[in-house]
Amino acid sequence: MNNTQTFISENKDRFLNELIELLKIPSVSADPNFAGDVRKTASQVAESLREAGAENVEICETAGYPIVYGDKIISTDLPTVLVYGHYDVQPADPINLWTNPAFEPVIKKTEIHPEGAIFARGACDDKGQMFMHVKAFEAMIKSDELPCNVKFMIEGEEEVGSENLGVFVKENHERLKADVILVSDTGMLANDVPSITTGLRGLSYVEVEVTGPNRDLHSGLYGGCVANPINILAKMIASLHDENNHITIPGFYDRVVDLTDEERAEMAKAPFSKEAYCKALDINDVYGENGYSTMERGSIRPTLDVNGIWGGYTGEGAKTVIASKAYAKISMRLVPDQDPEEITNLFLNHFESIAPEGTKVVVTPHHGGEPAVTPIDSIGYKAASIAYEKTFGKKPIPVRSGGSIPIVSMFEKELGLKTVLMGFGLDSDAIHSPDEHYGLFNYYKGIETIPHFYVAFTELFN
Repeated sequence: MNNTQTFISENKDRFLNELIELLKIPSVSADPNFAGDVRKTASQVAESLREAGAENVEICETAGYPIVYGDKIISTDLPTVLVYGHYDVQPADPINLWTNPAFEPVIKKTEIHPEGAIFARGACDDKGQMFMHVKAFEAMIKSDELPCNVKFMIEGEEEVGSENLGVFVKENHERLKADVILVSDTGMLANDVPSITTGLRGLSYVEVEVTGPNRDLHSGLYGGCVANPINILAKMIASLHDENNHITIPGFYDRVVDLTDEERAEMAKAPFSKEAYCKALDINDVYGENGYSTMERGSIRPTLDVNGIWGGYTGEGAKTVIASKAYAKISMRLVPDQDPEEITNLFLNHFESIAPEGTKVVVTPHHGGEPAVTPIDSIGYKAASIAYEKTFGKKPIPVRSGGSIPIVSMFEKELGLKTVLMGFGLDSDAIHSPDEHYGLFNYYKGIETIPHFYVAFTELFN
């Protein structure tokens, strides 16, 4: 491993410059206007794999954006690690809130990242973290120290629900055959407190439409006489939580697995400063379901949040109008053993039932995903723990994440494999938000740590 770490140290500047070039391409999968850029990014990822030493590199077409595949099979007697990542990114909106243009990467020092951080859309989620694996692989190949077989599967639709990834996995069981899946699309507690994500929440995402009159109406002539869809929608959404911030949908909590007091006590050992948390978000207090800590609310408890709401006149000046329609997008984060399809149906039935006379409600389900848990006694987790301890000098803390990666449960169903989530980002990295960034410390530390995982996994596997 000495040669690998030396190679990494000698090539840090190049590794950074190559990531910067990747970040310049606006691979926004949600916006068809960027279709060419998404495909350009796929080509660049494929070329990076080839240059790193991967074989059988292929840009695999799907009904949507392509999946980039590559591998290095040393021996069938050795274990195989399947690396997953994604090259697509979230839209940059709201663009005016970026300090620098989202696709013109800049490196700036911050209080949390005194050595500097890359500011750009996709810097942390997930180009920076995905590219760590390519560079770590390259270092091991060039140093002739890769101890196991490695396969890469990098997709371009994660930010829009990975609709075609499931089809690809179903059709390529043999090609994707492996012993563990390795993903870096999560975070850790702090740069001096390494952690490994052992649980992910599931997701149910819906869009709702409330219709009142058949056209927009004059608010003076009709105000107070007909149902105002915006007023109604606001009341309906407000009713989805009670005074304890408990979700009011009947049956919503029926299948929630509650953690034991011992498990909650272990979670509480993770360092958390309410003061620092509030300061980072510029809020004066936390908010959430009664009876649970902030870290519990964001990981082991289900949630319901409005992600967008609109209707009526929102232009400059005034227009006294009662809108015909009002809309909202709503996401529900789920925990074991909640089923996203069941939760979606519970929401639909409840939301329709609370609509008052004089209105019509349409609920349109979007993508969802099941929650997932990785056991800490697995070979994959143990290998990851050893790897972090090698580079951070301390054992990582197992934590559950509030986010969702629906493909993790799909991998287990289709390939029979558990996923190890070795994330190196921080909660403060502003993923999905303006000024997304990724610390240089984190980028390099990931590249240094991943090779230790391969070594440890191979040793434990044998």
